[in-house]
Amino acid sequence: MKTKSLPLWSWIFIVTILWIGFVLAISFMEAPIKFQAPSLTLPVALEIGYLVFHALNFVEIIFAALIIAATYFGQPSRKTTLFAAGVVALLIIQTLLLFTKLDARTLAIINGQEVSSAPYHIVYMGIEVIKLLGLVVLAFNQLHDFKSLALKLSGQNLESPRHAR
Repeated sequence: MKTKSLPLWSWIFIVTILWIGFVLAISFMEAPIKFQAPSLTLPVALEIGYLVFHALNFVEIIFAALIIAATYFGQPSRKTTLFAAGVVALLIIQTLLLFTKLDARTLAIINGQEVSSAPYHIVYMGIEVIKLLGLVVLAFNQLHDFKSLALKLSGQNLESPRHAR
């Protein structure tokens, strides 16, 4: 019996895995390591960070748009839909609320201005950790949805003796 091919949207977990990789590589690796370079001045490090995080944000918005489209046009479980909405909501908060505050502070420091202490970086990183955990759970839920759809399309189900091990 020939099985039907899986729809394109069912592979969306790959986008989520890529998003996880970007966040891990930039937010949790590049950003902290950059500030350990002894010859890199704070304004230059901040300028690099400014460019890198704006590029990351652009890529994250693309990933979020793809996940929103796959969630809308696909057949995700309720859990998948909720985690997708949660992750996208966190990205919106970071982009619209925190980025503007962080950008203003970063540009002020780059231009040699004094800035008062503010918790924006800590809040951003807290949301980043929560977003990362949400992305991991989202990827597992998407993978489960993918597996369920693949089994459904192949005419098998989870209770089939072939799948009980």
